Formats: sequence, C-alpha cells, structure tokens
Amino acid sequence: MDAALPLTAPAPAAAGAQGLAHWPLRTDAWVQGLDMEAAAEDADLLLRLLEIGFLPGERVQVLARAFPAGDPIAVRVGRSTFALRRREAALVRIAATPPAQVGAA
Repeated sequence: MDAALPLTAPAPAAAGAQGLAHWPLRTDAWVQGLDMEAAAEDADLLLRLLEIGFLPGERVQVLARAFPAGDPIAVRVGRSTFALRRREAALVRIAATPPAQVGAA
C-alpha cells in the first residue's frame, strides 16, 4: 500500500473506536479511520473503502443485516449505501461521537 494515502493513525489508538461490523442498526456513528494493522492482503480492500467514502469524520449507519448469518450488511456512509461483508466492515473503525472540529471555538 502506498504510504502517501491520506489515512489516520491506526484506529485502535483512537479512544472508543470499534469496528463497524457489530454496530447496532440505524444508530449514527462516525468513521475514525481504517484498521491499518490489517493483513497485507487487505491493502486493496482498504484502498477501496477509502475510495467509496469511508473517510475520517463521515457519518455512517448500519441499515440492515442479511438473515440468518448477518453477512453481508447494508451500510450508509454519507449519502451512499453499500453492501459490505462483515470482514470488510470490521476494517472500518468508528465511534459514537463525531470527531472534534479542528479550530472550533
């Protein structure tokens, strides 16, 4: 993976960050970053997640889970909706509170 990609620090360091795969349905969350400690073979997947909009600060919701296994899941990020496998969604680190605004008074 190219080191010049606009990624945040590894998400596990972010306080309260967790994976999107097990987030409750229709509950707002905010992307904190991607799990940069993922396996090397996930590099293309991480890039794809960035390209489709899983960027730090974006609002995200889990809309639905397939029955019975819960895979795939329907996820809304920004104004777009995507189907992700749980393994893919687990790479997206989220938090229940929006990120602090830089330069906010």
